Amino acid sequence: MKNIILLPILSLFIALLLFFGSKAYHHAVLYEEATTQMVHFQGVGEQAKLKLEKWTKNLFGDIYEDTRKINLDKLREKQHFMQSEAIKYTAYFMIVLLLLLFNYFILDLKLFTLLGSVLAMITLFFGLVSPILMVTIHKEVEYLGDIVLSFESKGIIGSILKLFETGDIVVAIVILLFSVITPILKIASLFFVTLFVESHFAHHLVAFFKMIGKWSMADVFVVAIFLVYLTANKGDVSRAEVEVGLYFFLSYVLVSMLVSLTADKLLHNHKTTQASS
Repeated sequence: MKNIILLPILSLFIALLLFFGSKAYHHAVLYEEATTQMVHFQGVGEQAKLKLEKWTKNLFGDIYEDTRKINLDKLREKQHFMQSEAIKYTAYFMIVLLLLLFNYFILDLKLFTLLGSVLAMITLFFGLVSPILMVTIHKEVEYLGDIVLSFESKGIIGSILKLFETGDIVVAIVILLFSVITPILKIASLFFVTLFVESHFAHHLVAFFKMIGKWSMADVFVVAIFLVYLTANKGDVSRAEVEVGLYFFLSYVLVSMLVSLTADKLLHNHKTTQASS
């Protein structure tokens, strides 16, 4: 009875989670686009034009209107706004996610495992499609200032597609297999275990994913991103910025670990019940 009453509330919270996740993703993409435009303004040619216009402004005063600087200021304002909105909605997403996970203490084990599987799928989806890391290579040039030499911002799916495009097919397939396909199959197996806990196949399925779990690159990928972030920020010519996709992907890693434990406990309880009957 308690579970039936909670179902509409849980559905509402899941809808809220999807809303916040989609808003965070939307603003993260807009922030990425605004940053790309900002980087264009920081190229050698654009910086030279900007310096020339500043000299012209100093020469002619208020007669000359510096439209380039006005546009750049508007773009910078847009960039900061999109970044703050992406962070804000990601924070809302995490709060709702934590509230849903607290249902571990309220729901029965089977329903919570089903709920956790849904949450794992949602966090994985946003973790795969959202931008994860933004890396900028720049150099201080005399008279021109800080010049951007290269700029890259990609999520997991975007990185895999780029690897395919550049001919690094083996690396792309490895990342696709262990960071995308394996997590999806793992979540699908959790759904199966929850719905068909009486099946002997469910027990073999859990054992199988325990075996291949150590080969999954999900948690390794998160650690690798943090290492890239830390090392890039130590250099004089490189700057890295973590984006919201990493937090979604990290959430997936933690949620999937929790749900794997509850699924294992669910199967253990079923075995114990069968043995005692």
